[in-house]
Amino acid sequence: MSTGPVGVAIVGAGVISKQYLSTLSGFPDIRLLAVADLDPSRALAAARAYDVPVSGDLATALAVPEVELVVNLTVPAAHGQVATAALRAGKHVYGEKPITLTPNEAEKLLAEASERDLLVGNAPDTFLGAGIQSALRAVQAGHIGTPVAASTVMQSLGPESWHPDPAFLYQQGAGPLFDIGPYYLTALVALFGGVTRVGATATRARLERTVGSGPKAGQTFPVTVPTHVCALLEFASGATANSTFSFDSALPRIQFEITGTEGTLAVPDPNTFGGPLRVRANGAGDWSELPVTGRTDGRGLGVLDMARAIRGTGPHRASGSLALHVLQTMTAVDESAARGEFTGPAGRIVPPAPLPADWDPTAATLAHGAS
Repeated sequence: MSTGPVGVAIVGAGVISKQYLSTLSGFPDIRLLAVADLDPSRALAAARAYDVPVSGDLATALAVPEVELVVNLTVPAAHGQVATAALRAGKHVYGEKPITLTPNEAEKLLAEASERDLLVGNAPDTFLGAGIQSALRAVQAGHIGTPVAASTVMQSLGPESWHPDPAFLYQQGAGPLFDIGPYYLTALVALFGGVTRVGATATRARLERTVGSGPKAGQTFPVTVPTHVCALLEFASGATANSTFSFDSALPRIQFEITGTEGTLAVPDPNTFGGPLRVRANGAGDWSELPVTGRTDGRGLGVLDMARAIRGTGPHRASGSLALHVLQTMTAVDESAARGEFTGPAGRIVPPAPLPADWDPTAATLAHGAS
């Protein structure tokens, strides 16, 4: 087994790459070695901004011998192709969500990784942040008794008001379900275990949308996916959840509440890494604040956790198998809405292990040849 910090290449220098580059550059167990993009000038600009030595196209990044882990930040339609190329170059892969466009493609990807003795990890890693980890500890500590149900809502008018190139967010592999749903579903699986059955409805409010900012402002683009989805989820633990994902609401709302036999827990936004966390016990007149402890570093915690797993120093939490289960669940939601009947994800999953209270991504645990 190799030792020392894990060499990383970023593939895709779009909007989200800045968050990853900023976070990962502060982790001593990570060595940022390359940035790749279809636009070489964009890759070069990102590499220079974060003192990354190599920039260019995908082939350039994969050719760097010291790169062990590729962080795939391309658009959803390219996730499978880029991940497969990285595996065939002998690299581990961590990707943005969803892992691929279809469960079948994801299953093939994980099978190839297994054959090559490589790991696949995937976003979101927000469930590793202080907010969701503190909620998990609160549930395990019995603050609300036995969890019975969850209610989650994410609604807004969509990302086109601020995103400079939002068209891909309204195509296959995106929309509110596939773009925002993974944050909620991953957190729910961490809290309740795997999903066993789903029922859903879905609608599409408009056939076209308009870019609201940046150089493409005023341009219209087609909408090919549902933009308002309501799902009912049943988990292996017996708990249930009703979840709404919408890009059609003038009233923005973020809600994540868990009802238990002894009270209700108000969970932080799962698309963030922090708090607050509140509990209301049965019979109490108001909410009480619970401590929120853990990491709030940002996107890239899952990459660091995976790097340490590559070195054999811990479990692999933001795993490809977890991402596959979330993708299977979202696909089942889509199918249920289309058919008008309950259906179930094809696979089962063991929820990821919680983080130790003293887990520190800024510690140099691999720098001295630890294995």
